[in-house]
Amino acid sequence: MDAHTWTLRGRSGARRVADSSAVEAAARAGFAARGLIYVLVGVIAVQIAFGGDGGGHQADRGGALGELAGKPFGSVMLWIVGVALAGMALWRLSEAAFGGYGPDGSKLSRRAAALFRCVFYCFVSYSVLSYAAGERGSGSGSSDRHTDDVTARVLEWPGGQWLLGLAGTAVVIAGGWISVRAVQRKFRDKLRTEAMPARVRPVVEGLGVTGGTARGVVFAAAGVFALVAAVQHEPGKAKGMDDTLRAFRDLPAGPWLLALVALGLAAFGLFSWCNARWRKL
Repeated sequence: MDAHTWTLRGRSGARRVADSSAVEAAARAGFAARGLIYVLVGVIAVQIAFGGDGGGHQADRGGALGELAGKPFGSVMLWIVGVALAGMALWRLSEAAFGGYGPDGSKLSRRAAALFRCVFYCFVSYSVLSYAAGERGSGSGSSDRHTDDVTARVLEWPGGQWLLGLAGTAVVIAGGWISVRAVQRKFRDKLRTEAMPARVRPVVEGLGVTGGTARGVVFAAAGVFALVAAVQHEPGKAKGMDDTLRAFRDLPAGPWLLALVALGLAAFGLFSWCNARWRKL
């Protein structure tokens, strides 16, 4: 083999390493951006729990963006968050195309899930960037209003009640699955725990359990409301993230329950930042 061939192979390998590093950096930026949104949602929800109005913002992604926009350099931060979430979509696309981390990373089910997440983060990134560009009705739209509109449209379809009921059931199951996996600490398999300082490791695990459980509970509750909307054929019974969280406040000991869930969502945001640092990619 001549020197020229070695040079070509060396350059090709260097390009692959550079591409891999770029995708990894994009993924870590995406985790950081996701974490910021969840922390802001948690803060807004805590304010709502004890009689506040959340600073005039809803406890959902739109409210988080509105809160962020009102901060110093908020416009710049919105652009950064939008681009970072696009990086998350890029990473998920690479997982769908080439397989993810671990021995089962190339399974068809894992690739399909990665593709679904890629589409989701493409949508979220687009909505944030549209909001940053001045389309205030895009990224900051009410999740509750959007849920009502989608639910009403589905119920108008032939068999719409069944479709909505199946979707609600799927969301309830997904929420339970998220919570159970969090309690079982399944997330440890995806983290470089050996790279964490000894005193940091239990903190990260606590955030993962608390945050994942709270996130799953919110998912499951939203799924229950979708089921109620399907059974009663009333679009208004379905709830977006803000109304779902406010529903906790209406239960016995509601303010404290909502505060607990809100802190859990904020914990998930902090856990996302830990993923940005120690996730295996």
